[in-house]
Amino acid sequence: MANLKGLFKDTAIYGLSSIVGRFLNYLLVPLYTYYMPKDSGDYGISTNVYAYTALILVFLTFGMETTLFRFANEEQPGNTGLSGKPGNSGNSGNSGVPAPGRSWPDRVFSTAFATVGTLTVIFVALLFGFITPISQALGYADHPDYLLMMGVVVALDALQALPFSYLRFQKRPIRFASLKLLFIILSIGLNVIYFVVLGKTSVYYVFLINLLCTAIITLFFVPDLIRINWCFDASLLRRMLRYSWPILILGIAGILNQVADKIVFPLVYPDKALANVELGVYGSCVKIAMIMAMITQAFRYAYEPIVFAKSKDTDKTEYYAAAMKYFLIFTLLAYLCVVGWMPLLQYIIGADYREGLRVVPIVMAAEIMMGVYFNLSFWYKLIDKTIYGAWFSIIGCAVLFAVNILFIPKYGYMACAWGGVAGYGTAMVLSYVVGQRKNPIPYDLRGMAFYTGIAIVVFLLMNQAIALLPTWAALATNTLLIMLFLAIILRKSGNSGIAAPTNNQ
Repeated sequence: MANLKGLFKDTAIYGLSSIVGRFLNYLLVPLYTYYMPKDSGDYGISTNVYAYTALILVFLTFGMETTLFRFANEEQPGNTGLSGKPGNSGNSGNSGVPAPGRSWPDRVFSTAFATVGTLTVIFVALLFGFITPISQALGYADHPDYLLMMGVVVALDALQALPFSYLRFQKRPIRFASLKLLFIILSIGLNVIYFVVLGKTSVYYVFLINLLCTAIITLFFVPDLIRINWCFDASLLRRMLRYSWPILILGIAGILNQVADKIVFPLVYPDKALANVELGVYGSCVKIAMIMAMITQAFRYAYEPIVFAKSKDTDKTEYYAAAMKYFLIFTLLAYLCVVGWMPLLQYIIGADYREGLRVVPIVMAAEIMMGVYFNLSFWYKLIDKTIYGAWFSIIGCAVLFAVNILFIPKYGYMACAWGGVAGYGTAMVLSYVVGQRKNPIPYDLRGMAFYTGIAIVVFLLMNQAIALLPTWAALATNTLLIMLFLAIILRKSGNSGIAAPTNNQ
């Protein structure tokens, strides 16, 4: 299990960029919620537009990030042909032999990048060509500039996605983290200048600043792109597309599980005048809960390349089982830290927005389920049966949509929070049940249930402390409870070590 040490190290580096980046980004939440009045609905507009951009980004990247890892880890072509498999020439010409000096990973990257670049150009052309009907349909007829700015932002993000993934493939976490942090620092700095110094508090400037920062980061990839040995491989692309289209469906369903509530809310909330106001309250409180998404993302950045590289090792299933167990333990600990210190964390957002804080524990629970689902997803990726993931995510997304459409009119944004639990929970259970039949992995269910049960008990005690005790006493009590949970983890792990569970556990 030596590779676990590498996983923890890379997770720490990727997590540094993600954790520090999210922490700095949290500085924008008080900036926006203290400077943008709740009744203006500007924060709700920001939440809604960013939900659309997240969805569009999945379409433009077309599942090529995971596909890049899958194909770049194939055997270096030689006598077996460029695809790494006998009988496949895999090149854009007829020779079946890679050009001198062109590495197989570069060939995979450049083919994927050409695909994403083509989709991005088409998207930008359609957006600018049909901006009037698009802005009218989305409710921004008076502000098409919002959509144009964010359309360019999502196009640049799509162009950055594969270079960032290639840095992960090349095991260059320092450069990856540096660029991520640079974006955040630029964003924080410009937001402070515009909102605090210049007094520009409209949501327009939120979008403008994002456009400027994204454009600057894109320029930093120019040297990396120049060093690539560019080669488009049509035969390889056909194989990649067969692999990636189910991942695209999976990605669409997955991102809809994250943003559908923010897209649907203004459409079904009965009071249209208050829709963006209520969405702003929900969107600001969700920012606190996003620590779970941050941890999951950091783990994914480190874990995904290792999974594919380790797919031929004899101890792979034990490794996957151990990684799942320790992922769950870490996320439960983070969950309890956020809940226990909520009396302090609530000041991240302005007082007018704090009425929505009750959604935070629910949304974090949904994010833990999403992280578990991500860990469970590798069985079908490794056997090239990504269609299973597409179906699981589609079903989960359908559940989420149903909960939101049926219950938002009556329960408002609380329905959004519980919809995430229902959607992610459904996909998680389906992936586990089917995965254990198709590609069984000896997960330590008993151990994971034990830690989850202890976390639930601690969570309930923390809520009682917050409700009954003065703030200082509640914080002290909850800190002791967190330390108790950590002590239980260390004691149990010390007794069992970090070895993967066996089949009889």
